[in-house]
Amino acid sequence: MSVVCHLSAGWLLDHLSFINKANYQLCHSHDHSGLAFVDDPATAASSDGALIEAARSLDAKNSCRKDSVDEIKAPEEKASLMVKNTYVFREEFFNVLKPHGVANNQMELQQKGSEAGLGNGGSEQQERVRTNGSYYTAKAKKKRKRSSELNHGERDALEYHLKIRGLILDGTRSLVQEGLRSGFLQPSSSKQICAKTPVIEHSSLSELCEMAKQFPSVNETEQRAVCMISEDSCVPEQVQVSCVTENTTNYAKIITLMGQKYLFPPKSAFLLSDISVMQPLLDYKKKFGIIIIDPPWENKSVKRSNRYNYLSHWQIKQIPVPALAAPGCLVVTWVTNRQKHLCFVKNELYPHWSVRGVVEWFWVKITKSGEFVFPLDSFHKKPYEVLVLGRVQQNTDVPLSRISEDDMPQIPDQKLIVSVPCNLHSHKPPLTVFQKL
Repeated sequence: MSVVCHLSAGWLLDHLSFINKANYQLCHSHDHSGLAFVDDPATAASSDGALIEAARSLDAKNSCRKDSVDEIKAPEEKASLMVKNTYVFREEFFNVLKPHGVANNQMELQQKGSEAGLGNGGSEQQERVRTNGSYYTAKAKKKRKRSSELNHGERDALEYHLKIRGLILDGTRSLVQEGLRSGFLQPSSSKQICAKTPVIEHSSLSELCEMAKQFPSVNETEQRAVCMISEDSCVPEQVQVSCVTENTTNYAKIITLMGQKYLFPPKSAFLLSDISVMQPLLDYKKKFGIIIIDPPWENKSVKRSNRYNYLSHWQIKQIPVPALAAPGCLVVTWVTNRQKHLCFVKNELYPHWSVRGVVEWFWVKITKSGEFVFPLDSFHKKPYEVLVLGRVQQNTDVPLSRISEDDMPQIPDQKLIVSVPCNLHSHKPPLTVFQKL
């Protein structure tokens, strides 16, 4: 189970277990025919309507372990050899054994009530806001004033942090205690600290998105084909860009993108394209009960590193969420710890998409011993990320929705999702708990 425990504060999740139970099993046979292309997207859609936002990355050397099983299948006419390969994610990619940049256990500091003001419910932190924007570092015996005062955005971020700090601290502590009691989390030891960290190769997913922009645009009035991979078809040598690719089989498939191999889950589909090329997804004629969005938000780090392009607020608003949403669809948006983006989602983006009943959840990142991966009161990096949830009120097919806001299941507010994060960049935790909302 990906859910280790569920308390009133939220959930403690096992990300690794979730990946390994996702049926990444390949089945090979000697009988293959050509790749099937279907002109009618409606008939090409999978029965459950699942749409995977991207195929899972596969690196046989660095991220997966493969177990092979030979199975002899005897059809009515003749026996044929069937080979099954099962892939599981390597455990060391979740070996987050100690906090980044600190050696002390932040939760223990909170319980002991250190003189740095971390155990006083944030009273000293509140004083920082009252001193005309001046920021003081949290030291036990004396305060040291920052050379510059906080700007407007930094003051807003600090005030927001102070509002949710107690919720995150208390909720995480209770979930971690359950994780330690169950054995899922283990107290830190010198043996763990000395464990090897796997070498992580550079992810090429951002390059895939950049590559999609180089392809010539297709007339949107033309109906796009859906590339189907069925039991009787072989996997294409190269997946098409700006075309919905669907795996209709009960087994995972290995697909190739820019020379890299990826595991394509069974009974799923994906569209690899620039965000401006969404017509193939609209032509897919599917409505979705849950839509999860993780935009590349603008920030100083992205600008400096130039790793990938970010989306402006205007571009994010162009995502056709209402056209893709089923009645009462749950919309989840990941937001960075910047108040400008959070206010945009709640006050501008969601009203634009007719999303109502908006609440906030938090993903709290911990080590395998239950410590925050960053100090909770770190000025630069926080051990949590924000998710904004809401439901689409309107049905885009009719002027008035058949489901009123009062009839929709109410989303609980301020819940925690606590997990050990993956070492790979920007891998978010499993959100299977949303299926029960």
